[in-house]
Amino acid sequence: MAECHEADQKRWNNLRKVLERAGPFCHPEFEHDSDLLTFILTSCPILIIGAGGLGCELLKDLVLMGFQQIHIIDMDTIDLSNLNRQFLFRRKDIGCSKAEVAAAFINKRVTNCQIIPHFCKIQDKDESFYREFCMIVCGLDSIVARRWINGMLVSLLEYEDGVLKTTSIIPLVDGGTEGFKGNARVILPGMSACVECTLDLYPPQITYPLCTIANTPRLPEHCIEYAKVMLWPKENPFNVPLDGDDPQHTGWIYEKSLERALEFNIPGVTYRLVQGVIKNIIPAVASTNAVIAGICATEVFKIATNCYVPLKNYLVFNDVDGIYTYTYEAEKKENCLVCSQIPQTLTIPDPTKMKLKEIIALFTESSQYQMKSPGLTTMIDGKSKTLYMSAIKSIEERTRKNLNKTLVELDLRDGCEILVADATSPNTMVVRLNYLSADVEMK
Repeated sequence: MAECHEADQKRWNNLRKVLERAGPFCHPEFEHDSDLLTFILTSCPILIIGAGGLGCELLKDLVLMGFQQIHIIDMDTIDLSNLNRQFLFRRKDIGCSKAEVAAAFINKRVTNCQIIPHFCKIQDKDESFYREFCMIVCGLDSIVARRWINGMLVSLLEYEDGVLKTTSIIPLVDGGTEGFKGNARVILPGMSACVECTLDLYPPQITYPLCTIANTPRLPEHCIEYAKVMLWPKENPFNVPLDGDDPQHTGWIYEKSLERALEFNIPGVTYRLVQGVIKNIIPAVASTNAVIAGICATEVFKIATNCYVPLKNYLVFNDVDGIYTYTYEAEKKENCLVCSQIPQTLTIPDPTKMKLKEIIALFTESSQYQMKSPGLTTMIDGKSKTLYMSAIKSIEERTRKNLNKTLVELDLRDGCEILVADATSPNTMVVRLNYLSADVEMK
C-alpha cells in the first residue's frame, strides 16, 4: 500500500511544479497552493460532450492531467470506420455505445478515475444535470448541437439587479476539426462571444442545384440528395422529419439512393457516404484531433486552476501546408439572439402581403437565425394559437393552410409576439412584430 501511495504521489509531480510555485508567465491573480491539485483530483467535475475522434482525445488528455470526475455524453454507436482514429475502441466494440465503451476503457486503464457515461442526446438532459459541472468541453461534429448547449448554458445564467452573477457561469471549451484544419475556443457565457454571436464563422453546408439533382445527376451525392430532398418529403415513410442519427432513416435513404444510382449508372453510393451527406460529415484526421484536443484540455486546466491566462478567445489551426496557428478575440454581437438579452423585433413592411411561409423562410434561410424547422405559436385574445409546426405530423397537417395566409389574415397585430421554438436552442425565442404601416385594418 505504501508503494502504491508513493507511486500515486510521483504521478502528479509535474502538476505540482505548475500549481505549487509561481512563475514569470503565471496569471497575475494566480495563488500557488497544494490544495489546487486536490481540487483537480476530487472536486472539479467536467462534462465532455461527444465521444468521437475529439472526444476520445479529450477524455485521455483530461484524465492524464488529473481530472478524475468526468461525465461523457454521446448518442452514437461505434462503427467500423471509427476505429482508425477513435483509439479507445476495438473491433469487438462495434455497435456498442461510444460513451459507455470509452468510459469503461479509461476506468479500467487509469486508477482512481470515475468516468460516468451517458448514452443519449444532450437534449435528453435538463438544467439540473448541466448545473452539476464546473466546466463543459465539446468535441462535436454538429453545429445544431453546439448551438443547443450554448443556449442551455446562457439560460443557466443568473442576474441580480441586472448584473451577471459570475458564480452562475459555466465555461464552455469548444473544439472542432475539419480535415487538416481545426479551431479551439473558450466561451464564458454572458461575458464573451457565444456560439450564436459567431455563427457566420462556421462553413456553409454544401448544396447542389435542384435541377441537376432532379434531371441530370452525375455524382453519387446527387442521388443521395435526390432521395433526401425529393423523395423523403414526398413519401416520408416514418411520418417524421429526417434524422441522420436514426439507422432506419439512413437505411431508407441508402436504398432509394442506390435505385437512383442504378438508373443513371452512377457508381459510388455507399452507406457511409449516405451518412456523410445527410449529416454533412467531413472526413477527420487523427493528428488534427490530437492537436485540438490538447489545446482544449490545456484551456480547461488553466480555467480550473487559474494558473495561466486562458485563451481569449478563438484559436485557428491549419497544417495543410506546414503548421499555422492564429488567435484573436471574437467580440460579442450586440443583438445576439441568445446572449444579448435584447428583445428581438421583426420589422414587416406590409403585413397585408407578407405570408407566414415567408416568415418561416426568414428564420431558416437568414444568416441571422439559421434555424432548422421552427415551430411558431402566438397569443391572440389571451388564447394560445399554433401558427405552424412541422415536427408533429398531425399538427403540421392542421396548420399547413396557415402557410399561405398573410399576417393580417392570421390576425397578427402590430406589436404582437410570436414564440419560435427550434432544435437549435433549448429555449423559445420571443419575436415582436413591428409593422411599418401601423394603420392596418385587421380581420
